[in-house]
Amino acid sequence: MSHRLFVGIRPPTPIRDALIDLMEGVDHARWQDEEQLHLTLRYIGEVDSHIADDLAERLRAAATSGFELAIEGTGIFERKGHAHTLWAGIAPSPALARLQQRIERLCITAGLEPEPRKHHAHVTLARLNRATGPLAPFLARTAALRLGPWPVDSYILYESTLHPGGSLYEPVLRYPLEPAP
Repeated sequence: MSHRLFVGIRPPTPIRDALIDLMEGVDHARWQDEEQLHLTLRYIGEVDSHIADDLAERLRAAATSGFELAIEGTGIFERKGHAHTLWAGIAPSPALARLQQRIERLCITAGLEPEPRKHHAHVTLARLNRATGPLAPFLARTAALRLGPWPVDSYILYESTLHPGGSLYEPVLRYPLEPAP
């Protein structure tokens, strides 16, 4: 049996609510629902049960002290000149970078290929396609977006199941962080 996995951080309810409130004004955007809002630390992809179990155990070793995060601005990811993702950015955080790097190293020691892309901390707001309406008004309206900070007290191993209406993300294990100093 295989599992489609990723490691992420779930923003607290007030942050998720504020992000949901932003989600309008872009025709044909496939907005994320509240259950899908997260910050991905490492996409793992399809792995068999043996690797999933080993990885779940190894991820305990990434735990560090808790820290704070904040949302800062919005943007898009493009592929071949076409926008495909609309996101809310995460303010720079050395503690987040350290946690993400530790998780990356643990994934590699579990036998996964290194992530080829540079990590760009964000929360996906919408999936886009060529039918999507103009993005400039939304990006101008949300350029100065600031939410938080909020305390991060855990990270989560999620299993992702693909459905016609979008992916369903189920928490598998929550890894608590040490209380912030």
